[in-house]
Formats: sequence, structure tokens, C-alpha cells
Amino acid sequence: MTALSAADDAGSVPRRDSGEMDLEQFRVELGGYCYRMLGSAFEMEDAVQETLVRAWRSLDRFDEARGPLRSWLYTIATNICLDMLRSAQRRARAMDLGPSAQAGPDLGVPLPQNMWLEPIPDGRVLPAGGDPAELTARRETIRLAFVAALQHLPPRQRAVLILRDVLSWKADEVARLLGSTVASVTSALQRARATLKTIEIAPAEPVQPTDQAQRRLLARYCEAFERYDVETLVSLLHEDATMSMPPFSWWLRGRAEIRRALLAAGRPCEGARLVPTVANGSPAFGQYRPSGPGGHLQPFALIVVELSGGLINETTTYLDAERLFPLFDLPPLPPPSADSFSDRSG
Repeated sequence: MTALSAADDAGSVPRRDSGEMDLEQFRVELGGYCYRMLGSAFEMEDAVQETLVRAWRSLDRFDEARGPLRSWLYTIATNICLDMLRSAQRRARAMDLGPSAQAGPDLGVPLPQNMWLEPIPDGRVLPAGGDPAELTARRETIRLAFVAALQHLPPRQRAVLILRDVLSWKADEVARLLGSTVASVTSALQRARATLKTIEIAPAEPVQPTDQAQRRLLARYCEAFERYDVETLVSLLHEDATMSMPPFSWWLRGRAEIRRALLAAGRPCEGARLVPTVANGSPAFGQYRPSGPGGHLQPFALIVVELSGGLINETTTYLDAERLFPLFDLPPLPPPSADSFSDRSG
């Protein structure tokens, strides 16, 4: 097996010599860029790996006099993402696909995986450490609602807006990356900003592991969820909160409608366990439901919870545990005693 094929299998790119530049140091920031472009955790992984492999193969031809290594890697990543987006359908949330439903047993037909905006662990797309205020701002730019809004932009406009407004590149740097002009980049940015202004993005608080009020709210949510205490669950919601369950386009708006749906469902999640994690800058939980032989707990869903003003304003329950639990390093069985939220979200 060659070093390169070993790198492909291991999901990493080797260093050549001790004096050569290490491409792996760029994996997380490239992941953040590609995820915002593609809206898929798994396509992001493919795009970043392809970027690093192409760069590794061409490192002998890299000319630092023409620009820094980081810019060169972003150029490769951008071209890969644009190629992937040429024939791709826009990824969306349930709220982007149609009006809210009414509580009832019919969830409709599940839609294909490639239609859905996928959640991402923070650690795959956000650098560890650094300034807390900057990290909070970065978490805002990977929120499900924000990444879903980005998917409404044509791919080149999307790249321009991410590079300029999220990553703070200068206009001339973006123009060089895209092989364009400053005037063209400025025009694309203006059009992208105008489009985003027409899309409603509800405010939400990013996860704050040291925020005691947030931790208390999430603890109450977990306790009520595991007991299937509908009245307490509903009391933790904003009046106009939303609830969705990909891969179904069915979604609900409003505390009263969500209450009706939870009561009408029977008690399917009674006895469930929630194991905390973080997704898209927000609190999230791996849900284990008693569905195995003898009522053993088994992976069921990943729940992403968005908070605002001391209450929950959105829950998204991804019914794709088989793919998502390994991505989030969630075990096949819940631990004897689930970690506290702060243990997994710091």
C-alpha cells in the first residue's frame, strides 16, 4: 500500500518530509468552508479529503511567490465544491419545503437523503480554543438556519459571501481565488446579501457550556423528555416554536400544535435516554429508545435544539442514527450514566 492510498483509507494526508508544510493543519477550517458551501457533513468530508489529496500530489509545484499555501488550498476546495454543486439539488430544512402541518399520525413519505441539510459536529468545522467571542460568532455561521439560507444562493455567490462575510477575506483575495475581478466579486456579494435579507432566520443562542441558566434549561428538557412529560416539555417552548423530523417534510409550528402532536403520539419515547453533544453551534442529543430485544436501548435519532430568550424555539430530530451517531462519536449503547452537557460541549 502506498503512503497516499494509506492516507486515503485513514482519512488523513501524510507529511512528506519534516521540512515540508503539513496540510492537515488546514483540515478543520477547510471543513467549515466546505460545509457551508455544501450543507452536508458527508459531502464536506469528501471535499476536504479530495482537496488535501490533490494538494499533496501537487505540492512540488506549489509556488509560494504566487500566494500563500492557505489561499491555494481554498482555491482547490472552491473548485471541488463548485464541481459538486453543478448537478446537486439544493439541500433544505423541512421549513423550506412547504407550509407547516397539523398534528396527526400521517408524516407523509420520507424524502431522499440528498434533499436534506445535514447536521455537523462543531469539532469538525470550528477550530478548538481561541477567543471565546470569536468562537461564538463562528458558531452563528454554522447554525442550521444560516447554512440553509446559504443554500438559496447560486454556488459562486455562496462562495463569495462565505469568504467575504464569514471568513473576512478581502475583495481582491477573493477575486484572485475565483479568477475574477474585484468589481465582479463586489457585485456578487451585494446580490448575495440582498437574497439573504429576504430569508427569515430566527434568532438563537449558540451553545454556552458555562451558562448556568442554559444548562438548567437543557437539564429540564432532558428530564421531561425521558419521562415523556408533555406538559413540562411544552412549557419549555416558545409560543411559536417549530418541530421537524427529517427525512419527513412534515413540520409543526406553535406550542399548542406541538402539544397536540406529542399527546396524540402515545408514549413512543418514554424511557428514552438522551446523551449530550453539540451540532451546528447548538445543543444536541443522541436519542436512544427502548426498541431492542427485551426493551434494550438502541440509537434512534439525533436531536438538535435551538434556544432563545431562555426557552426552546426549535427542535430538529434527524431520524438517521445509523449514519449520524458515528459522525458525532456517539456510542452504539448509551453509557451507564450519561455525561453532563458541559462535559461534551466544551
